[in-house]
Amino acid sequence: MAGRYNRVYYPESYPEIFSIWEQYPSAVLFAGGTALLREQGSQTLELPEIILSLDRMDDMHRISRSERFLEIGAMVKLSQIIDLGKTVPAILRSCLENIAGLQLRNMATIGGNICYSGRRLDSAAALTALDAQYELRTSQSSRWISASRFSAMPGFSAIGHQEILSRIRIPLETWDYSAYKKFAGQASMSKVAAFLVRTQKNILSDIRVVYKSDLIWRDKDSESLLIGKHLPLSRRIAAEFVASWDAFISNVGNIGELSHTELTNFIEQNINNLSE
Repeated sequence: MAGRYNRVYYPESYPEIFSIWEQYPSAVLFAGGTALLREQGSQTLELPEIILSLDRMDDMHRISRSERFLEIGAMVKLSQIIDLGKTVPAILRSCLENIAGLQLRNMATIGGNICYSGRRLDSAAALTALDAQYELRTSQSSRWISASRFSAMPGFSAIGHQEILSRIRIPLETWDYSAYKKFAGQASMSKVAAFLVRTQKNILSDIRVVYKSDLIWRDKDSESLLIGKHLPLSRRIAAEFVASWDAFISNVGNIGELSHTELTNFIEQNINNLSE
């Protein structure tokens, strides 16, 4: 391993993290380390000069559940979340199970997947669809931000200077239908889609469709077309929904002909499952 003068600190509390960070402003936070493996192809890793390892932050390894929420510390491994089984919303389990292989999932943390600076990674779609919230901490305060706002723009970081993601809060709502799709393509820009539906007495009460490429795509206007509609949907209403999403994709930007077709087919397939 290169850089014999690298220094690694292992804080065990938030005050300790920020104290070291204030002393060494260039220090780099270190979670699972998979970003280093992804970005460096050689057998010898180049490490930052000063590393703040979060491995001993017990608070960030915790998982708790209440009647309404599942809270997951940012240092929890992807495989640990999968192992929680039905406690985790199915759409998120499907997402995490489709990330790389078991060896990487045993290393990668949920916080690292959310905060990767190069681009939006796969969990952004599922967590946005679930209306998850992220807790961000500084030395003086903490705040909550929605997953949708956090992932709004490519290259945009919702994390401020010397601010850290500490935990993720996921609403434990009942979804009657869910689908997740990871599209084939370049590993450098994975594309995924999430589809969620909730019903009450055969009436569609909520629907969420989220697509992630370099951007997070969600069209609430299209979703509003179906709220309050009886199930099964008529073929006409289903076709209107697909056409509305198709127009949304065309109007807000060019995602590429192949991606446009893949996404439209995914939406059409799942909306047809709710139709007559």
